[in-house]
This record gives sequence, C-alpha cells and structure tokens, in this order.
Amino acid sequence: MEMLSQLWSLLGLLTVLQNVLPSQLLSLLHSLYQSLQDMLCPYSYFDVPEFNGYCGVHLNDLYRHVNLYLNSLVNVNVNVAANPSSSSFNARLTLSRSNSSNRISFTVAPNHSVSDSFGGHILSWTHHVDTVQDSLDEKRSFVLKLPKRHRHALLNPYLHHLTTRAEEFERVSRERRLFTNNGHGSYDSGWVSVPFRHPSTFDTLALEPQLKSQLTGDLKAFANGKDFYHRVGRAWKRGYFLYGPPGSGKSSLIAAMANYLCYDVYDLELTKVSDNSELRALLIQTTNRSIVVIEDIDCSLDLTANRQQLRLSMNTKSTRSKARVRSRQQKQEDEDCDEQNAGRVTLSGLLNFTDGLWSCCGEERIIIFTTNHRDNVDPALLRCGRMDVHVNLGNCGPHAFRAMAKNYLGLDSHPLFEAVDRCVRSGGALTPAQVGEILLRNRGDADVAMKDVLLAMQARINLDGGGGGGQDQLAELYSSCDDQTVMMRATSSPESVLVGVGGGSPENWVSSSPPGSGRKKKAAEGDQGQRMKMKFLVRLRSLTKSDSGRRGVCLTCPHS
Repeated sequence: MEMLSQLWSLLGLLTVLQNVLPSQLLSLLHSLYQSLQDMLCPYSYFDVPEFNGYCGVHLNDLYRHVNLYLNSLVNVNVNVAANPSSSSFNARLTLSRSNSSNRISFTVAPNHSVSDSFGGHILSWTHHVDTVQDSLDEKRSFVLKLPKRHRHALLNPYLHHLTTRAEEFERVSRERRLFTNNGHGSYDSGWVSVPFRHPSTFDTLALEPQLKSQLTGDLKAFANGKDFYHRVGRAWKRGYFLYGPPGSGKSSLIAAMANYLCYDVYDLELTKVSDNSELRALLIQTTNRSIVVIEDIDCSLDLTANRQQLRLSMNTKSTRSKARVRSRQQKQEDEDCDEQNAGRVTLSGLLNFTDGLWSCCGEERIIIFTTNHRDNVDPALLRCGRMDVHVNLGNCGPHAFRAMAKNYLGLDSHPLFEAVDRCVRSGGALTPAQVGEILLRNRGDADVAMKDVLLAMQARINLDGGGGGGQDQLAELYSSCDDQTVMMRATSSPESVLVGVGGGSPENWVSSSPPGSGRKKKAAEGDQGQRMKMKFLVRLRSLTKSDSGRRGVCLTCPHS
C-alpha cells in the first residue's frame, strides 16, 4: 500500500508540474529525455512516413518500396513454411485481394514487427498506424531498427538492396493489363484496360529452338540493360517487326513476350487516332515496362501510298513540263494536301512516335509492328533504331511441330514423326494455326490426329506442285477424315533457318523449316512421282478407315 501511495503521489506531482511549468520547458525536458534514451540504446531508429512534407500531400516512394519489400519477404517465407528459418515471421499479417486480381497480398499488421537480416546483422521493421486527433484519417509509417555501431555501413547498401528487391517483386507480381485507345487521347486518359491473362508462353509457342533462344536472350538483355542504355546515351526501348502469313503465331508471340517480361500491353488502333498530336498524347500516357503494339501496320493507315503517288506525280510532271517554278494550281494542291494531313496521322508522326524525341518520355518500353505482307510496309518504318529486330514467322518446322504435339496430345515421340518431317522437307509444311486446329479437333486420339496432319501436308504438296487432279484429290482426302472439312490455302514454301543480317541493318530472324526443293524435284520426276503419291494416298486412306491402323503403324513419305 505504501508503494502505491508513493506512486500516486509521484503522478500527482508530475501532473502539477505539467500544468505549472511552461510548455517550452516541458518540450526541452522531453528532448533531453529522448536524447538520453537514444544515447543509452544500442539501436538506431529511422522513420519512413507514408507521405512527404508537413502537409502530407506527396506519397513517399520509399514507403511504397518498403511495403513491397516486406510483402516479398512474407511471400518467400509463406512458400517455404516448412523451413525452420521462417520462424522469424511470428507477427500478425493482413491479407487482402482486389476485385480484379486473383493474387493475395500479405502485409504487416498495424503496430507489429518483422525481422530481416542483411550483411550478417539482424534488422527489424515496425508498421506504425496512429489515428489523427479529431479526424478519421490515419498516420502510417514504417520504422527501421538496426545496430547503432554499424548504421553507417548498413543503411545505404540496405536501402539499395530493398529498392532493387521491391521493384523486381512489383514487376513479377503486379497484375498486368491489356490497354486499347478509346478515341479520346487528348484527355487525361485515352486508354481503357482489362486484365491481361493470355496463357501463351515461350514453352507453348510453336517456334524453332534457335529462334526461341534468340528471342528470350534478346528480351532478357533488354530488360537488364538499364545501365547500358544510359551509358551509351540511347533511349531504353526496342522495336520488333513481326511478319508472316496469317496463322503463323504473331499475336501469340506478343503475348508470350509480355508474359516473359511481365509487361503491360498497349494495343494501339491507329484508325481511332485523329492526328499526330493525339498520337503523342497516347504515347505519353503509356507506362514504363510496357509493350506498344500496332497490328497489321500496312492495313491500319495508308501511309505508303501517298509517298508513292507523290513520287509518280512528280516524275510525270517533270517529263511534261519544263517550267522552272511550280504553277499556282500545283501550289494550291500542295496546300490542300497539307491541310488534309494536318487532320490525320501521317507517316512523319508515326516515325516520331517510334524514335523521335517523344519516344524517350518513358523507359523500358518495347514497340512491335506486325504485318502479313512485309513489302507493303514503308521502308522508313523498318530501319535500325525503329524496328531493331525483324522476325519472320513462317510455317511449322520439325521442332515446332513436336512442341505442338507435346502441348496438344502429350506426345514425346510417335512413329509418324519421321513421316511428318519428310513431308515438311518436301514442301508440305502448315502454319501453326492449321496444325493446331487439326490437333485440337482430334485431341482425344493421337493416332488419328497424326494421320490427319499427314493428310493435310500431302494435300498441300499436291496443291503446290500443280499436278493434274490436285483439287479432286484434296476433296477425296478430306471426305475420309471423319466427315470434317478443313479450309486450307496454298502459301509459300518453308523458308530458311535463322539468319542474322549485319552491315548496319536490323537483325533479321526467320523461323521455319529448312528450305524445301519439292517443286523442282516434282517437275523432274514426272509421272513416276505422281504414281508414288497416289499409292501413298491410298495407303493413308485405308489406314484412316482401319482400326488396326491406330496401333503404331509407321508410314514414310516418299521424296517428291
């Protein structure tokens, strides 16, 4: 009782002193107490508030990085919960998930601490949340505690490590978005978006191994090239030009690139852009770590025809007229053309969009053009600095077909793989879309799927060869394929393997099977080759109708 009475007396004395002593003296005494406590404590404390400044208007970027860093630590320890080292996470955690995301976020609960280690020292973070007096707002901050003796050696390296780890975690864990322009690029937001959840990856793409290795290596070097681009004085961006026949996998490759780098995708529809100013405004509104895509660049706007018409008209006028100056009528036509170009996107505006001064308004950005017909694209769009890498996506080669068979049918090997390879070398290669449709339709029976692919490839060889009765043979072949019809078009023969073009020109990467010599051989062999083909077709048709043919019968495709 005596001790309690003395304690109450001391509290009463402190209350009296607080009311009697001036506030300045009380603040001084409090500061002296804090200084004495800091002097005797073996740890140093650093506050990281949520907002900068006295008014608390600007968000503290370091606070966001700390939150991401601690989130990454919690995720790592949750994934290795069986590891005894995760025992340091005994603090309470807060779980959250947004409406548009399937990922669960882990954060440190208010007024709880999380331990960390760096450089052989133990550090800790405490999440402070205080309620502002006479307000519903909350004041949040993180407090870092580290050994006082080593604070100068630890603080800067640790914060650099924290920032790097936080940015990497944000890149791989944030929800990616697919944007498209809404026709109002001059306003604050000219883009609308949806979650980007395309399943395409480089593991599922039907690409030859060499091209796949080149692409992933180039993308990795670009993503890790921040210091290099800054050192050489170039904008941190890269251009890819994808061309090939319809169904060759251009859109799937773009999705695989976005998933590989964890970038957002901006699908730019040029027909919705009114003029060059709106095009620049849309570029400014894109974020870092993004891919800007213009698909079918030759069909979006007629950018090449105007230059060709102007060149032809100037040549015609020069031959018909010997005047030293242009006539008033010609000047009026030029003025009308300028007024017309002022109200739409021009080639000059698109060139400035890709590599002009406005193209460096962001970092870590990839620009991709696609087309089905490379010759229709203006050469000015394809030079180095704009489109750095040219990728020719053609028909399925042997390795690409095996990758598709693995993905669709789960086949690592099959007796008909060798026959497919021979048909590909003979000029019967199909596009990935055509092969994928056949495999998808027959995914329940791998043998039937392989035979249907062989039928389609042989029909392709016959159509390309131009032999008599090719159309009738095609109709007869597909009448025996379970009454299902496939629409096919005769496209160009498979092209060469990957070739790098030097001499200052963009890298030119080609994906398809080795060059076939089917047409030349067909012309030389004549009727004998046609009879061998007919025997092969009859054999394939009988095997398709026969149940016994589904149990590993090996077929060979004769050289044509």
